[in-house]
Amino acid sequence: MRRFALCFCIALFFSLGGFAQTTPYTDQVFLPEIKTVELYNTKKAASFPLIELNSGEQLLLGFDDLQGGSRNFYYTIEHCDENWTPTNISPAEYLQSFTEDQIRDYSYSSSTIQKYTHYELKFPNDNIRPKISGNYVLKVYEDGDRSKMVLTRRFYVVEPKVSTVAEVVPSSDNSLRETHQKVNFEINYGALRVQNPNYDIRALIIQNRRSETAILNSQPANIRGNTLVYNDISTNNFQGLNEFRHFDTRSLKLNSDRVSHIYRDTANTVVLLIDPTNNQPNYAFYYDNDGKFFPGNQDGGSDPRVDADYAHMYFMLATTRSDNDGTVYIVGQFNNYRLSDASKLVYDPTDHHFHIQLFLKQGVYDYEYVWVPKGSAKPDNTAFGGSHFETENEYEILVYYHPSGARWTELVGYRPLSTQKR
Repeated sequence: MRRFALCFCIALFFSLGGFAQTTPYTDQVFLPEIKTVELYNTKKAASFPLIELNSGEQLLLGFDDLQGGSRNFYYTIEHCDENWTPTNISPAEYLQSFTEDQIRDYSYSSSTIQKYTHYELKFPNDNIRPKISGNYVLKVYEDGDRSKMVLTRRFYVVEPKVSTVAEVVPSSDNSLRETHQKVNFEINYGALRVQNPNYDIRALIIQNRRSETAILNSQPANIRGNTLVYNDISTNNFQGLNEFRHFDTRSLKLNSDRVSHIYRDTANTVVLLIDPTNNQPNYAFYYDNDGKFFPGNQDGGSDPRVDADYAHMYFMLATTRSDNDGTVYIVGQFNNYRLSDASKLVYDPTDHHFHIQLFLKQGVYDYEYVWVPKGSAKPDNTAFGGSHFETENEYEILVYYHPSGARWTELVGYRPLSTQKR
């Protein structure tokens, strides 16, 4: 009997994918051949990956496998708290149907130098459907084996129970008024049972989907009836930064405004114009997409999902700094703002520039450079672009509800906010 019980526990352990995740989930790609990962609400390309519970809205996951051929990719979703730590509840409590499914929608690239297979998934669907609101992580893995992870992506399921009003204003700190944007907001929780606002309600503010600079509010500055006011003079200050740099490679036949040379032979190679340091004291407007990227093809293709090609993209940053002073990284939503060896620039003492080569799909991309001083672990996002209050940015305010005694955190409010004037 004991042997049977032991075998049952071992089987259950492996069926659930091994030990539970104890560290917060992040957006990651675990295989170098997996490129151009997108996850957005199907209503609009590159939109924030959020759907309303039981609304019929869907998210679209798309990615390319440069290995080509077809592979057996499976997926599941897992419920998390507001800090992206897995919720300690069983899948039966947050899923209405099955616990995993196979990705069956894929297409082979057409008329491209770089061959690849494009995979797509729309969910919720009949096989995978969330039952409760909250933060979720989407996991894609191979051959039904959760130890063979391919990628993870965060997304949000909201069940609106509160109303939120918000605005972006100059910082209340005079020393920050020219460089920072301050987000003030109010949450009206209506009939929601809130016994302790400092614990039951939390609000997260994200700028341009940049998780490392997000601010979690756990205590309102004031309470007026059922309205929580978050306008303390010292909170929710974000660096305005500068407009993102960008390039456009939807055509590999004609140079766009940021392209210096295009070479097409056994591979596509694009050399961009040298990027200058752009931390001028005065703000200058130029159009950007707030960090987003959009795969696309204008060279006669009809479906960029499978006919947009890949190219070796060469970036150069001109600066008076060198690798003796610190390290430069290139970031944007295309690489989830990740500081890693894959996004690290190399200093060339012969031309005194930092260089990097990335293999990217045709399209329109926003990006910026981040500086990490030598001996420091703190990134400096302003070193090559400065920071201005006037910069146009996008914000998301997410309202979480976790009353005393509850076993999971609900997502009960969502408020997008933009400083756009164009």
